[in-house]
Amino acid sequence: MVMPENKLPYAGIRVVEFTHMVMGPTCGMVLGDLGAEVIKVEAVGHGRHGDATRHLLGSGAGFFPQFNRNKKSLALDLQTAAGKEAVLRLIATADIVSENFKPGTMEKLGLDYPTLRTLNPRLIYVSHKGFLPGPYEHRTALDEVVQMMGGLAYMTGRPGDPLRAGSSVNDIMGGLFGAMGAMAALTARDKTGLGQEVQSALFENNVFLVAQHMMQFAVTGKPAAPMPARLSAWGVYDVFSVKDGEQIFLAVVTDTAWRVFCEAFGFHDLLADIRIATNNDRVRSREWLMPILRERLASHRASELAAIFERHALPFAPITRPQDLLDDPHLKATGGLAPITLPDGRQAHTVLLPLTLDGERPGVRLSPPKLGEHNLEILATLGYGEEEIRALWAQSPPAST
Repeated sequence: MVMPENKLPYAGIRVVEFTHMVMGPTCGMVLGDLGAEVIKVEAVGHGRHGDATRHLLGSGAGFFPQFNRNKKSLALDLQTAAGKEAVLRLIATADIVSENFKPGTMEKLGLDYPTLRTLNPRLIYVSHKGFLPGPYEHRTALDEVVQMMGGLAYMTGRPGDPLRAGSSVNDIMGGLFGAMGAMAALTARDKTGLGQEVQSALFENNVFLVAQHMMQFAVTGKPAAPMPARLSAWGVYDVFSVKDGEQIFLAVVTDTAWRVFCEAFGFHDLLADIRIATNNDRVRSREWLMPILRERLASHRASELAAIFERHALPFAPITRPQDLLDDPHLKATGGLAPITLPDGRQAHTVLLPLTLDGERPGVRLSPPKLGEHNLEILATLGYGEEEIRALWAQSPPAST
């Protein structure tokens, strides 16, 4: 079930975001999904046409529609006095400001935290950057940049072939940590009456992701090998190529599971082999054990293996393409996919937050907005009369998408 708006925990909280790409918009999406009113301020005029993510092709085509639901769009020319005044009026009513522009950008606009906290001492200011303050903070960061310098690409690829993860993992998680920081700051404000600045960063997020491998070295004294070349912690934890060229991931990670696996497939000889009696024995024996298992399982169809593993509560997974998940029976049955209207009017489905609150999913209240879709509504709440709104509209006419 989708949670009603009046039960959402951050209903009544106003967020003003100056964000683009993935990291900053993810923070706002999370807060918006949880009930906050999120107003996305998009710069227009002087060659600007709102969030440039609206117009990306290829791998960026899904950025705007996925990470900008449950938001309102306010399009303003921030280079004009009238546009700046409107934004300052809006921020005076806000609980949270969120931004993810290059260092110095918000300061040039007069929208940095030291400036805004004098306007609104209760304001929580969430800043998403490439690096936390330090020697690297001047660098321009991208998800791929920090994956390369932060050890994740090394761990994902084969030896000598670093490979970025197949999703914007640091951007997305960096936005999640920004939202988490905002939530913590809201709780602190309840106690102190004051806001504060929250910072989240791509590089530090990436280091958090590889911390287990750093700790592995600290504990064992041995460097972690890239995942394709690693010494697995489990005897059977692999992708198998089976009948008709299909592939499936199969895992047998405990001694009890090994017994169940061997009995299910009639591998009594392997079950009786004392050389592979324990998981650690099987790890040490992978060089000769895995070819045997691959040969014996190769004649099965992937669906047959999946049925046997599921029946015996053993871990398995089909090798699924992202587009196939739009028809995933579990996601459809549990409400994990929600319908939205794209800014160009087409219909699509978006992926909801992977959580429930009291058994209900935080859903979609607003589809990704057209540029400036909510100008009239928002400016009216700030005390602008019809003539003033028309004047601002003329200075920064919103586009249709």
